[in-house]
This record gives sequence, C-alpha cells and structure tokens, in this order.
Amino acid sequence: MQKFLLSISLVVLALYSGTVITFAQKKAPKEWKCTVYTTAENTDLRISPTGELQFQKAQQPVEKEIWVFVDPSKAFQSVIGIGGAITDASAETFAKLPMTKQNEILKAFFDPKDGIGYSIARTNIGSCDFSSDSYSYVDTNDAQLKTFNVSHDDKYKIPLIKKAIMTAGGSLPLFVSPWSPPAWMKDNNSLIHGGKLLPEHAQNWANYLTKFIRTYESKGIPVWGLSVQNEPMAIQTWESCIFTAEEERDFIKNHLGPTLAKTGLSNKKLIAWDHNRDLFYQRASAIMSDPLAAKYVWGFGYHWYETWSGSGMQFENLKRVKESFPSKHIFFSEGCIEKYDVSKVNEWWMGERYGKSMIIDFNNGSEGWIDWNILLDQTGGPNHAGNFCYAPVHADTNTGKLTYTNIFYYQGHFSKFVKPGAKRIACSTTRDQLLATAFLNKDGKIAVIAMNPTDNSINYNILIEGVTSPVKCLPHSISTIVIK
Repeated sequence: MQKFLLSISLVVLALYSGTVITFAQKKAPKEWKCTVYTTAENTDLRISPTGELQFQKAQQPVEKEIWVFVDPSKAFQSVIGIGGAITDASAETFAKLPMTKQNEILKAFFDPKDGIGYSIARTNIGSCDFSSDSYSYVDTNDAQLKTFNVSHDDKYKIPLIKKAIMTAGGSLPLFVSPWSPPAWMKDNNSLIHGGKLLPEHAQNWANYLTKFIRTYESKGIPVWGLSVQNEPMAIQTWESCIFTAEEERDFIKNHLGPTLAKTGLSNKKLIAWDHNRDLFYQRASAIMSDPLAAKYVWGFGYHWYETWSGSGMQFENLKRVKESFPSKHIFFSEGCIEKYDVSKVNEWWMGERYGKSMIIDFNNGSEGWIDWNILLDQTGGPNHAGNFCYAPVHADTNTGKLTYTNIFYYQGHFSKFVKPGAKRIACSTTRDQLLATAFLNKDGKIAVIAMNPTDNSINYNILIEGVTSPVKCLPHSISTIVIK
C-alpha cells in the first residue's frame, strides 16, 4: 500500500509541476529495449539497425573514458518538425520521372513508417532561383490584385505538395516564403538584383501575401506560417528584395501584421529574418524592441550561408536570441550545399555538415530544421540563375535513376526518430570529437543521436538514470539510439 501511494504521489507531482516522469519510475532497466540505427562511410549501413544495448548499473565515470550523459527529467524546447522545401525545381524534376520513381520519392521522404518521415515543408511564393523562369501572380500595375492567380503552380508544385501531404498521413505543416514582390512594386523595377519595396506598394504587397495563403488554402493546402522575406539582406542575381531591420519591423507593424489579423489569418505563424545566423541577433533585437511589431511575430527563421566553413557557423547567436527573447520561437528555415558537381555527389563531408548543424542547432534552442530542395535533377537544378546545388536526392530525368546522397540519411536520423512535439532533453558529452543530442517523444520513446566525424572509431558509454551501456561509434558515422 505504501508503494502504491508513493507511485500515485509521483504521478500527481509530475502532472502538477510539468516535469517528465522518468523511465526509472516506469520500468526496470532490464525491460528497456534500445535499438541502435547507424549510417557510416565505407559501409552499406544507411539508417540500418546495428544492434541492441544491454544496460547495467552505472559506476562513477572516470575521466579517461568517453561518456554521453542523458537526463530525461530535464526537458527544453518542443520540436515543430523536420523537413525540406518543395520548390518549383523539385516539383518539375518530380514530374519528369516515371510513376514508380515518383512513388518511391514520396515514400522515401514523407512516409512516417517506411520513409524518413518529413513532418514540415516549405515552398516559395512566386519564383525563386530554383524555378525555371521568373514569374509573379498578377499582371503589371494591378494594384487591386484583380488578376491574381496561381495557375503557374497548378502544373507542378501544387500537385506535388498535395501528394506529399497525403503520403505524410494527411497533415504536413507548410510555411511559405517570398523571394521578391512583383517588379512594379519595387524601386529597381525588377524581380532580381535586390531592390526595395516601394512605400506606396507596401499595403498592396501585404494584400498579395495574404491572398496567396487564401488561394492555396482554397485548393486544399493548409498554410502553417509565412516568412516576411527570404534573405532580406542579400542582393542576388535571382529574385531578391532588401529589407533593413527597421524596414522589416515597420512592414510587419504597419502592414503585414494588421493585414493578417484583418483577413482572419492571425493564426498563421509570422516568421521574421529568414536569413543567416551572423546578423540574427541584430535583426531579432531590432524587431523585438518595438512591441507593436513584436506582437505579430511568432518567431525567427535562420539559414547557414554566413560561411563556407563548417567551423565558422555562428551557432552561439541562436542561444543569444533564445536567451534574450524566450517567448519567441527559432528554427532553421533553409540550408544546402552549393556549387553542384556531379563527381562530388557522394562526398561524405556534406552529410556531416548537416549532422553537425542539426545537433548543435537543436542544442542551442532550435525548434525545427528545414532543408532546401528535397529533390533536384542531374545538373543540380533546374535553376534559372545558374545557382546549382546539392539535394538529399538527385534524379536523372533522362534515365529515371535516383541518387540518394548521404545528406538524405543524416537528416533521416533526426526526422525518422524525432517527431513533432518531442522535447529536447539534457544530453552532454565528455569529448568534443563526439557530438550528441537527445529527445523525448510524446509516445515515451527517447532518441539519442550521436555523430562521429573523425577517422577513428569511438568507444563510449551512454549513461541514463543510473544505468549504462557501452556503444561503438564507427568512423564518419551517425547513430540514433531509440530507447523504448
């Protein structure tokens, strides 16, 4: 009877305080089932089950050994989702493939059981570099938007988005991003080469963005959120538009935020910045300094193009933003490896850049991670600006052959095992050559993700709630340990 009352007290305390009921309170260690899934260079292992762990009572760790400590009782941010972008380029490439290959791609990315289970997606509003041509949705000088239509998207992009939603089980949060207002709304009268939104068209542009959301939703595609502007500090040879921090703040405050509210779209997640980590804090600080703008902003998106060197990524800036503005959300909204070269498509460092970024981003407070194009062709396109890049999967549109890069598998170690609503939990390592993070899913399963980017195997011990097990991490590998 005393044990029963103690168990009831623990449950009540956990519910009242919002803490996690630990595995030690649920099951004895001998009942745990822990499966290891591994992807490794110079092997055939691709998210492959490579064994189960056997736990025993832990002794005091010693400094000469490598350890990963996991504490499910310390929970942090919830995960929104992990996914990629369905661009014009992805959709056009998809449409050129045989039906069997199309079904394979849909299953590989979006099937939560037999694929890697992407749980969020992004798409472009109007054209971007990964479009075969430049376009907008209204005729020139149509300030009233009477000619607005998305017939361009009906051919390739909308059908693929709908199939992705269906494959994902009927729900796939979609956020949408503009690369440029129509040329006639800008001071350079061009979709490309930067330029700025003309003040007299600020409200027209806000109306345009909300009209896009309404139109997509009328076609059966729910929109979860939108960003104000893709990469607002980049003057590109493709679609782009410059907003300083103050200009983005004022556009949100005076036009986009109120327009979303007036049109019944205030439930859409409004995302500011949507650019690199380097200027992340400055942009967030400028917008959050104005309460009238801040009230409309759900959070901030960021990219990784501030440096070509993986060692130079400004990860700490994420933590600074999250520490300073804890009520707002942050997530990775775009990244890819640029300068496509078919001879390098299987180089292992590319997946490792993804793995490193995802682990450190989540550990610094990111709530989601969205890759760029899910699929590109054998040229790294199509891309009307010649900005050819890598994707998780490349398709030869002449032969139908699909090439799964290791980017696909490194992302899959997260998206397949870390589901929306999962909480990041405390996870630390004793050596910096082993990167790790951990999550507690809503179904009670823990996913511990460990990455070894070195040339040597790493033998380490995982310790969780007083029990431990040895683990071997192969050279240039990533593993997910699923603890049921």
